[in-house]
Amino acid sequence: MKIVYGTDLIGPLHRHQSLEFSIRGEVLPPIDVIRSTTSTAAELFNMTAEIGRVAVGLRADLLAIDGNPLDDLSLLQDQARLMMILKDGDIHKHDL
Repeated sequence: MKIVYGTDLIGPLHRHQSLEFSIRGEVLPPIDVIRSTTSTAAELFNMTAEIGRVAVGLRADLLAIDGNPLDDLSLLQDQARLMMILKDGDIHKHDL
């Protein structure tokens, strides 16, 4: 069974949406949690020709994180650890 990561919390709960990484990490390997946000989500939306992986010609949102989320998924919850955010080719944060 494939599960996709969703970011649908709004209002006052919005700040808690990244907690899903740690919650899922309690039962899934970190790589599977990360894939649920990328390639598995692209499959769900039938968009693998556009998104879900890093390749020439595909759209990409990328994060540069201070640390290895495969060792510690909580890094994806800590805004201070996000060193760079690239969304659809535009830099939204750059602290490298």
